[in-house]
Amino acid sequence: MEKAHKTDVVIIGAGPVGLFAVFECGMLKMKCHVIDSLEQTGGQCTALYPEKPIFDIPGYPRIDAGALIERLEEQAKPFHPVYHLNQQATDVWQRDQGFEVATSGGATILCRAVIIAGGAGSFGPNKPPLKDLAEYEGKSIFYMVKSRQDFLDKTLVIAGGGDSAVDWAISLAELAKKIYFVHRRDKFRAAPESVDKLHKLAGAGKIEMVIPYQLHGLKGECGKLEAVTVADLDGKEKTLAADVLLPFFGITPQLGPVEKWGVKVDQHHIPVDPSTGATNVPGIFAVGDIATYPKKLKLILTGFAEAAQAAHAIHPLVFPGEALHFVYSTTKGVP
Repeated sequence: MEKAHKTDVVIIGAGPVGLFAVFECGMLKMKCHVIDSLEQTGGQCTALYPEKPIFDIPGYPRIDAGALIERLEEQAKPFHPVYHLNQQATDVWQRDQGFEVATSGGATILCRAVIIAGGAGSFGPNKPPLKDLAEYEGKSIFYMVKSRQDFLDKTLVIAGGGDSAVDWAISLAELAKKIYFVHRRDKFRAAPESVDKLHKLAGAGKIEMVIPYQLHGLKGECGKLEAVTVADLDGKEKTLAADVLLPFFGITPQLGPVEKWGVKVDQHHIPVDPSTGATNVPGIFAVGDIATYPKKLKLILTGFAEAAQAAHAIHPLVFPGEALHFVYSTTKGVP
């Protein structure tokens, strides 16, 4: 059970927009606690496509999603954010001078304002329906890659047909001892250029394509995987000796208990005032992909601007009666 905390702003969501909101609040001398359902910061940028290049971040003609998160963490670091990871915001109660936020990890946080920066909402992996799956999770079955080096000289089974499965197969081919790529059909949902790279690696013997097959069973003891069985549509089985299974079947987004907090939700999005990010509940704001208003562009850079607008709108709630004299960062600098 975590202790009770007190801060200025609670940010729900540690994706790129949530991390930039830490910086924007920090520049206005507001302290932040950040809550995210994933085990690490970065949201989908980290969980789904850390090595995918992004081309529309100002000042970066090209930057990998994972590298962008590292830069945003570095930018937020001088303001000493407190992270509550691998847990969700479960309850938000209004209090006399703000809110009390409770998390699934047992933390309670008193704050003056809340910023919901949850992207498409909290999300978790779509798991394959395999017997004894939980026994291997976190030991030899993983739904995201934290460090490529963890798979050096390992025999991997990668399953899926989307960008995550294809991109990680390509990325890990140079490190792994062997990769089996399992997919139920010979058509992929991934980017065509990535699929071309996958086939070239298969042609060079770096990856063995196991198509059309689906995951069927696990073999091993005490969470240590020894083999993965797969089956085709006719029920014909094949056993693949392996150290690790990486099933990439996408994620299931969920808004979670937002509506329970009194926040209006419209078609899985939160309507906001585009000039401030304010929701229908005074003191609760939403920014990034989860926030909606007429003619909104769903871009990371749009979310960055929304984070700045929300921070400025929150300032009078944290410092009532204190005038905000806006100064450019080039003049003000950072701690």
